[in-house]
Amino acid sequence: MIATLAVENYRSLRHLIVSLTPLTVVTGANGTGKSSLYRALRLLADAARNGAVAALAREGGLPSTLWAGPEVIGRAVRDGTHPVQGTVRVKSVSLRLGFGGDDFSYAIDFGLPAGGGQSAFALDPEIKRESIWNGPLLRPAAVLCERDNGIVRIRGDRRAWSDPCQIRPHDSMLSEFADPRQAPEVLRVREQIRSWRFYDHIRTDAAAPARASQIGTRTPVMSQDGSDVAAALQTIRETGDGAALDQAVDLAFPGSRVTVEGEGGGRLGLRLHQHGLLRPLSAAELSDGTLRYLLWAAALLAPRPAGWPGGGRSGNRPASAGGDEDAEQVARRICVDAERLVPVSRAVMPQGRAQAQGALVLAVKFALVGDDGVQVHLLRYAVLRPGGLP
Repeated sequence: MIATLAVENYRSLRHLIVSLTPLTVVTGANGTGKSSLYRALRLLADAARNGAVAALAREGGLPSTLWAGPEVIGRAVRDGTHPVQGTVRVKSVSLRLGFGGDDFSYAIDFGLPAGGGQSAFALDPEIKRESIWNGPLLRPAAVLCERDNGIVRIRGDRRAWSDPCQIRPHDSMLSEFADPRQAPEVLRVREQIRSWRFYDHIRTDAAAPARASQIGTRTPVMSQDGSDVAAALQTIRETGDGAALDQAVDLAFPGSRVTVEGEGGGRLGLRLHQHGLLRPLSAAELSDGTLRYLLWAAALLAPRPAGWPGGGRSGNRPASAGGDEDAEQVARRICVDAERLVPVSRAVMPQGRAQAQGALVLAVKFALVGDDGVQVHLLRYAVLRPGGLP
C-alpha cells in the first residue's frame, strides 16, 4: 500500500507531503497545484518505464518544471506584508519525487547536467539520486538500493553492499537494475509502479477512439484512451466477472445490457440494448455520459487488477470498509460523496440505487476539484460487490 506521496520543487509545489487513504480528494482554487500533484504521479510512473527524463524534456526541461517561486520564503512574505521577490540561489537545482509505502518506498532526484556543454539535448535533466528502502520512513539501515549520480549499490541478503555499478545519467535504476535474483526489491517496486493506471484523458466526443470499431483481441487491461473498450468488456465477460458487469449496467440503466458484436475483419463493436428500443445503440450513438460510464466500468472491472496508489490491496475492491460501517452505510456514504464532488450525470452515479449487499457502487477515489468544476484525473474506485465487502 502506498501511504504517502512527496513532491519538492515541481511547478507550483515547493514542498508537499500528502497522505493517501482509500478515499483521497484534492480540492482547491485554480492554480493551486492540483494538476501538478497529478502530474507528479505521472512522472513517477514514467520513471518505472525509463521515461521520466523524456517526460520532463517534453515539459520544457527543468527550467520550465522547477518551482517558480523564490528559494526562501520569509515570514513577511507569508504574512502578505512584503512582496515576493527573487533571491540568489544557494542550493543546487533539484526536483524530487517519491512515495512511502508499508512494504517499500522510492524516491528520485533530478538535477541539471554537470558541466553544461553544447549538447543538442539541453532540456534533458539528469537523475542525481534514487533510493529504495523498506518501510515508509527513510533510514540508513532500511535502504535496499541506492544511486548516487552514476553509481548504484544494492544491499544483499546478508546486508552487505554490492560492488558499485555504473549507470548512465538519464537511465533509472528501476529499469536497469530490476533483476529478480540480484535486486528483487527493485523489480517489485518497478512492477508496482507500472501497474498504476491513468484514465485522465478518456475522450467521449464524436471523434473519440472509443466510438469506433476495434480489432478484437483479449484485453485484460483497457488502454488509457479507451480505444479498446469493446474488447475490454468482452474480456471481462469471458475471463472476468461478467455478472458484475451486467449488474453495473443495470444499476445505471435499468433493464439494459451491453453486448459486443463482430463487425467483420476481426473488428468488434459495442452495443447497448435498452428497454423500449427496437434495436441496440452502437458506441457512436451513445451519449457522452453513457459512454463514459461504460469506459469506467471497463477500467474498474478489468480481470487484471491494478495497484492503485493508496488503495490498500491492489485491485477493484477496497481492503476494508473503514471503521465499523456496514456495506449499506459505506454504499450510501460513497454515493453521497460522489454526487457532491462529481456533478456529472445520474447515468454515472444514480442517486439512491446503491442498496447494501446487492449494489455495485462506483465512486471516484481521486478527484481534483477546482472553481471551474470537477476535473477527474485519476480513476480509482471502490466496489461493493453482491454479498458485501471482502
